[in-house]
Amino acid sequence: MSSNIAIRAGHPFPLGATFDGDGVNFAVFSQYATRMTLCLFDDEGHEVLLVDLPERDGHVWHGYFPGMRPGQKYGFRAHGPYRPDEGHRFNHHKLLLDPYAKKLSGHPIWNDALFGYDVNSNALDLSKDERDSAPYMPKCVVVDPAFSWGRDAPPKTRMSETVIYEAHVKGLTAGRRDIPHAGKFLAMASDEMLDHLTDLGITAVELLPVHTSLNERFLIKKGLTNYWGYMTYGFFAPDPRFMSYGDIAEFQQMVARFHSAGIEVILDVVYNHTAEGNQMGPTLSFRGLDNASYYRLAESPRYYIDDTGTGNSINMDHPFALRLVMDSLRYWVEVMHVDGFRFDLCTTLGRTRGEFDRDGPIFRAIRQDPLLNQVKLIAEPWDIGPGGYQLGSYPAPFHEWNDKYRDQIRSVWRGDGGMINKLASRVSGSAIRFDHDGRPATSSVNFLTAHDGFTLMDTVSYNEKHNEQNGENNNDGHSHNCSDNCGVEGHTDDKAIIATRAARRRAMMATLLLSQGTPMILAGDEIGNSQQGNNNAYCQDNPIGWVDWNEPDREFYAFVKKAIAFRRSEPILGQSRFLHSRTRLVDGVPDIFWRKSDGTLMEDADWADPELKLIAVEMRMASGTPEYVVREGAVFAVFNMGAETEVALPEAPQNMRWRAALDTGHPEMPSRYAMAVETICAQSVSAFALERID
Repeated sequence: MSSNIAIRAGHPFPLGATFDGDGVNFAVFSQYATRMTLCLFDDEGHEVLLVDLPERDGHVWHGYFPGMRPGQKYGFRAHGPYRPDEGHRFNHHKLLLDPYAKKLSGHPIWNDALFGYDVNSNALDLSKDERDSAPYMPKCVVVDPAFSWGRDAPPKTRMSETVIYEAHVKGLTAGRRDIPHAGKFLAMASDEMLDHLTDLGITAVELLPVHTSLNERFLIKKGLTNYWGYMTYGFFAPDPRFMSYGDIAEFQQMVARFHSAGIEVILDVVYNHTAEGNQMGPTLSFRGLDNASYYRLAESPRYYIDDTGTGNSINMDHPFALRLVMDSLRYWVEVMHVDGFRFDLCTTLGRTRGEFDRDGPIFRAIRQDPLLNQVKLIAEPWDIGPGGYQLGSYPAPFHEWNDKYRDQIRSVWRGDGGMINKLASRVSGSAIRFDHDGRPATSSVNFLTAHDGFTLMDTVSYNEKHNEQNGENNNDGHSHNCSDNCGVEGHTDDKAIIATRAARRRAMMATLLLSQGTPMILAGDEIGNSQQGNNNAYCQDNPIGWVDWNEPDREFYAFVKKAIAFRRSEPILGQSRFLHSRTRLVDGVPDIFWRKSDGTLMEDADWADPELKLIAVEMRMASGTPEYVVREGAVFAVFNMGAETEVALPEAPQNMRWRAALDTGHPEMPSRYAMAVETICAQSVSAFALERID
């Protein structure tokens, strides 16, 4: 192939392929490559031209092609030493994806040629494979990301007012045959889905990974697929499996539609590792471009440090790995208009020289960035490396998934003894974890369920996981589920057990929505969705992993809607300041009281009583709340894990009285004024609001 084409020097910035109206600038980082070849392909995927990028500036290779238009398919071939024992795995026979590609033509087709080494060699990864991988690789596509956003106005909902809904693009919509483009971005943007979410009261949708991801070879051999998509390799490119017409504007249209409905879009992003795996994995992009820079390598650089459980860990100590993540985040905010991010295994991103540092490069970069420090930032505060569990350690403005909340609230409602103090701690915002360094009480993202684990229905229907269909002899997934089947494992027609399960789900959901912090609900929980006991449905791209809309639990949906509405109507339940029983200057009353059923205050001995099954809490606006924030009123909530009990309500101030607003024992109860002593159903939660008498 000829390399005599009209190429100019171009610029080392921005990285990636950038169309400027007259042509395309290509720029790619590689510190250790000796030569960088750009490969151009026709519409059929045939390689029609190779040309070396002519300039190198600060380890960035670049060149400009006048006249080139969006739609051009391309990739790279990086030349350099193939010395795995020194950390270098250059192999120009392998077509490499641009880490900054905004669009990919598809997904890899598994073939031995995708590997940089000879898979049949006794030397394993020390050997070098010289087969061309291009026929089996997707191609990068030059795009013009311009989109007519019109009057797009991101809702910018305060975290104190936020109710998050975690969902999978395909899983939420694939079962809705009444919606066009089921399983795609356009289905998420449909009137039907927006109506469902707005009616429920959701303010933010947190989407499982939408970056292009890899379907691992071992799963394909078992007839399965990586459904969740946590093996990403295209940090700028929406996954083609979610697009109906292959146009990134479909994602932008979805975001615009969500915004028009008052709902924010948060992306679950996976920057802690890539889909290339360990030294035995394929060469798709980063490994072939600059293995020693992008990845954290072991003392013997042939191997990878694996703090993620996926085979590799991104090297956030390297400025260009950090730049990649920062550029990706800014792209999704600036160009795609997303409203926030949930960082998978965020502890890995915070590791500096192997140790977690809450003031590490990634956190400093984000906190000073004038664009990113304004969006919602949520950390999954752990990885599997040394010192990986870091719940409560992240700096503001990060919020964190609180798995302690999940496990302890589940344990409370399955009847574990001695949990009253844990319940109180979680309901009041897990201050012991989060109340430091000026962090707000919304820092704790409270959840009962998430994609990883049982659904809410399965939490009350199974004692054990049932992951046999994953093909790993039920050895995968967590065994510590804090669940209880209420008497029968799995499905039952027993009306008493069905009623018990429904009551427990209501009590758990009410607890979530009455707790300080930021609530997150798993998609489908509101309609009683089950995964048949599978608590690790990462490979179940089928009805097991999808939300089942066929027989929705409409009664539970109505209750969840009611509980969300109550939370959103009561600012006391979503405060940014912690409640510590401190006296308020406005009325001389402490901001929180913990009470027993007779209305008296909890004493030290009560907190230590393993037999105590009921606790009540009286919450007001926190001490120190500014005058311009509504401070009148209170919320009184009763958590009864025992038998039916009478509870004395606190005496209402003059010209005020308590209104019974929520009762999981009587979910259809209309709002009414409360009695001085209320009968609280067994295994239930009740909530009362203190209101002024008109």
